Amino acid sequence: MIYRGIATFGLDTGACPRWLFERMVKLGREIVRIIVEEYTADEFVARIGNPVWFQSLGTVLAFDWNASGLTTILTAALKEAIRGNEKNFGIYICGGKGATSRKTPEEIKKWGEILSLPPGHTENLVYNSKMSAKVDNALVQDGFQIYHHAFFFTVKKNQIGSWTVVQQGMNTLKATARRYHWHSAKITDLVCEPHSGIVSAIKTPTLDLTSKKSSDNRQVSTQLAQNSFEELMKDIKIIRKHSSSLSKTIALQSPKGQLTLLNLENKEFKYHPVVEEDFNRSRYLEKILWNVCQQKPKNYEKLLAAEGVGPKTIRALSLVAEVIYGAKPSYEDPARYSFAHGGKDRTPYPVDRQTYDQSIEFFRKVVPKMKVSESEKRKMLGRLGLHISRG
Repeated sequence: MIYRGIATFGLDTGACPRWLFERMVKLGREIVRIIVEEYTADEFVARIGNPVWFQSLGTVLAFDWNASGLTTILTAALKEAIRGNEKNFGIYICGGKGATSRKTPEEIKKWGEILSLPPGHTENLVYNSKMSAKVDNALVQDGFQIYHHAFFFTVKKNQIGSWTVVQQGMNTLKATARRYHWHSAKITDLVCEPHSGIVSAIKTPTLDLTSKKSSDNRQVSTQLAQNSFEELMKDIKIIRKHSSSLSKTIALQSPKGQLTLLNLENKEFKYHPVVEEDFNRSRYLEKILWNVCQQKPKNYEKLLAAEGVGPKTIRALSLVAEVIYGAKPSYEDPARYSFAHGGKDRTPYPVDRQTYDQSIEFFRKVVPKMKVSESEKRKMLGRLGLHISRG
């Protein structure tokens, strides 16, 4: 069962102990090997796209169940586990945390050259990597800034198989991190509910422009960008002129400080997040809007993909679409339920029992086939037993 969405955790600090990381690499390598041999490389990448299974894997490898570090350390361990054996496994992992995440396109291109992939295939992978980051930064405006981006993909006989994105955002004020999963097999539209899994411990005020409920807002925003810059600025000036009399403001904590919400008190409009100072006096925003209007994007995906377009541009267009034309976006946090898989701190809190049980059963079959000691296998199965006994 695949869910679209997001996972939220406490923000972890500090470094992973060397002994733990080396252990995760060793066990991770065995798990990857067995899954590829028994199920195929595409199955492994598909399961990485499932946040519950991803969390289960981190737990089996003995990491804290509720730490943001599970995402970054598990990704790094898997990347190290297959290093030098990528061609044998048919799996390639690019990117990672911080500065490494920004090297993802470069790493994808490097593999494209090594594997002699058709240029169009490599460019498509790079595009999907960049767009997934743009979507989760600009279309899911939930107060989390992306700082980890990893791109998993498979190749067989010089042909691209499937790909998965695992990225994580940080909200320093709330001391939490949120994880976003994508898997290519489940994506029909990059800007409309593209995520492959969803789990979260908390909900937060969110402008979710990936929601199907935001389809009218996306359509009107695109139409605005297809108009002349002068026409768009007329609408923006109307909002600037009347915003103080039409609305009241409330504050929402964001990674960069106070985010002002425009709360329209009538039946047509609810509220819309907009950074007031940027919206009212930003020459840079107007420059981006001018460039976009010159390009006249054919659809919303092309609008988002345009150079310079980010959260501020998207908010501005969305606000005009809602306030002037009544095309309301979704303000529902796309996170649907919470979960916690038990880890070495022995504090599981299962919620989606069916999905957890599926993960447990999968690892129950995989672990006995691993080329590790019997005591190691018992420890791993013991952690799975915790989920069952306390479920």
